[in-house]
Amino acid sequence: MIGLAVARALSQRGRDVVVLEAAGQIGTEISSRNSEVIHAGIYYTPGSLKARSCVGGRDALYRYAALHGVAHRRCGKLIVATAPDQLPGLAAIRSQAAACGVHDLRSLSAEEARELEPAVRCIGAVLSPSTGIIDSHGFMLALQGDAEAQGAMIAFHSRVVGGRMGPREKRLEVATEAGGMTLAARAVVNATGLHAPPVARSFDGLPPALIPGQFFAKGSYFMLAGRSPFQHLVYPLPSDAYLGLHVTLDLAGAARFGPDHQWIERIDYDVDPGRAEIFYAAIREYYPALADGALLPGYAGIRPKIHAPGTPAPDFGVQGPGEHGIPGLVNLFGIESPGLTSALPLADTVADLLEVAP
Repeated sequence: MIGLAVARALSQRGRDVVVLEAAGQIGTEISSRNSEVIHAGIYYTPGSLKARSCVGGRDALYRYAALHGVAHRRCGKLIVATAPDQLPGLAAIRSQAAACGVHDLRSLSAEEARELEPAVRCIGAVLSPSTGIIDSHGFMLALQGDAEAQGAMIAFHSRVVGGRMGPREKRLEVATEAGGMTLAARAVVNATGLHAPPVARSFDGLPPALIPGQFFAKGSYFMLAGRSPFQHLVYPLPSDAYLGLHVTLDLAGAARFGPDHQWIERIDYDVDPGRAEIFYAAIREYYPALADGALLPGYAGIRPKIHAPGTPAPDFGVQGPGEHGIPGLVNLFGIESPGLTSALPLADTVADLLEVAP
């Protein structure tokens, strides 16, 4: 998703763009294995790139989806407190959101929350009317169409295996698995998601000390059998950077719960049915009517972490020539949530960094 957004932004600025895609189709990893939520910009450190790109990206994404016919819905979400000691957390969320430029949150009493979501048990809530959902694949297809309409090309089955970079080079060279093909370019954008750190390490000339670690945090989703009782997304209070086991909806109205948070050593998209027990306990805190056997294994995604377990989550990593000294190279590290919502502003940020490329 981020790579396609960057391809669109660069091609619209007159660049000749080739997207090197390792898979045989677009969006097979992070971009198709998420909650498909348009985030309002509530949770992030004020002034951070995550906060700025999410708030700006939310409005840009709604406009883009409407203009391009991408299915979406501004359904809103409730953040709920289920115990008295959680009420200060709701107030803190409103304060943080306001500091990030989100001013439409509304505090709800338990009765007001029940009027919106009768199945939800809480003692207070915050309503975020700007939160929504989107067809993520439809969004990617629209980005691809925009880019290709400006002359961009996508080379599938073209995994990048190395490159030659350096401040004295007049061009950057990228090697792929596709028949040993090597491409020379004036600019290279590493938007490889889960693989961004090892791809960066394969670039000869990029200082290794500037490349973060590669860590994987798996999130599984379970689907709710039968008809959903929810009209809004429902989130518990977040814990640090983890937003908890929340209710999301697809555009047909079906409900799913997740994702959980599980540090793993290798990429693995299997959903362990045994993890449902963790889901039942957490979900019944705010949805006590959840019946035994109502959760069905859905799908899993993996967050592209660049920090180790137990350490604070960093901001989005957009590393340009000002950091590494190589004209024309931009690395995108740790673009996890709210990456979908932030895709359009992040693409403009990358394009702006490359305006100075020779």
